[in-house]
Amino acid sequence: MRRYPASFVILSVLGVLIAIPGALSIAGFGGSVHPILEDPLAGLALIVSAVALIGSGLFPYFIARLMNRDP
Repeated sequence: MRRYPASFVILSVLGVLIAIPGALSIAGFGGSVHPILEDPLAGLALIVSAVALIGSGLFPYFIARLMNRDP
């Protein structure tokens, strides 16, 4: 079984959790979740933040992959 770095898992899960209300807001259903999410630009900001979180989580993943590579 492959073991992933904790920071990769945590940041990826946070990224997915942030992307869900962002996608709802961009689709036009954000007002049912929260009044601030009625604006599609708020959804765009959440999507950009989700991409940044997932991208930040990929750094420790690739570093761990490079460390475990056979020479």
